[in-house]
Amino acid sequence: MPYELLAAPFLEKHLLLRPGRQNGATLPAHMYDALRTASRQDGQVPTWLVDTAHQAWNLDLSGRDMDGTVLVREPSTYGYCRASYELNLGCNFDCSHCYLAQKRFAGLDWPEREKLLTAMRDAGVVWLQLTGGEPMIDRLWGETYRCAYELGMMLSVSTNASVTWKPANIAMLTARRPYRVTVSVYGASEESFDGLTKRRGSYQRFRRGVEAALEVGLPLSLNLIITESCAHEEQQMIDMARAWGVPYHLFSNMSPTIYGGAESLPAQSQEHLRERKPFAGCHAGHTFFHSDPHGRISICKVGRDEQIDLVAEGVEGLSRLGQIADRLLLRTGGCSGCALSGTCRVCRPLAKLYQEAKAPLQMYCQHATQEVSA
Repeated sequence: MPYELLAAPFLEKHLLLRPGRQNGATLPAHMYDALRTASRQDGQVPTWLVDTAHQAWNLDLSGRDMDGTVLVREPSTYGYCRASYELNLGCNFDCSHCYLAQKRFAGLDWPEREKLLTAMRDAGVVWLQLTGGEPMIDRLWGETYRCAYELGMMLSVSTNASVTWKPANIAMLTARRPYRVTVSVYGASEESFDGLTKRRGSYQRFRRGVEAALEVGLPLSLNLIITESCAHEEQQMIDMARAWGVPYHLFSNMSPTIYGGAESLPAQSQEHLRERKPFAGCHAGHTFFHSDPHGRISICKVGRDEQIDLVAEGVEGLSRLGQIADRLLLRTGGCSGCALSGTCRVCRPLAKLYQEAKAPLQMYCQHATQEVSA
């Protein structure tokens, strides 16, 4: 059943959150412990929490029981707080720039999928991104979303919005609100949008999905994908986001496929190839992890070389992930001995994919700039 508030450990802190809302509060440890006790004893919502909910969200919890109102997450010894999960690589679009390459429709059946989500919960995951492919066309999309929500995870959905408008999806997302729905945008006209997705009518379905989500007040953000085929519509795409009153992010650097393939790279608009900031490390594999459709865990969507079968091994398998992350992020292999590696602009796993794809150096490496300046 939907609940009003979530109390959860988060790294060294404790958070009070409301599903579907961006704002939250930090709880002192003794207040979190008090909520755990009240939850176990089926007590009423404490007065201090009634006051906090009213101030933060204008939410009236007066006289409410803890059961069904506040979900209290148990502490985890694993230290993970975020994860992403590809429900399925299958998609109803066939975009030229897609980093997934072969979009096979395959994934876990329900018993294994429930085990995966439970293991994520037990690992401490509070924020979970559901993605694909297109997650909303997965055959177990509804069951997966509902289960993750009811396990006490704050959900975001990455989608092309083509089926968001369907009544079952709108009902699910309004009853159990995500904190963000991120929609990819592939142009500002039917010609460009349908051309990139290789699906006639995709632009109209995208607009229908966005407008249905806005009508019920879902928290949308837009990823404006600037490729060679739609670069001339960059300003129109920005104007469209502003007309909808939706925050947006420009995405213009194309990546190789997850298999190190180069088929996605011709979509790169050379004019929009942005210089990345130097890679300064990340928490992949230490506080964050990624699951592919089969429950195989990697440090992130890019670094998939070493995986852990979370369904077969259970949450205990994650004890090896930190060491895997440390190995993958070392500057070894094709970058060993590089004098510029200390200020490299991509992580080692991404550089490896670019190298396997035989991508031009200017897409990922400072040596291209050095050679030009020399």
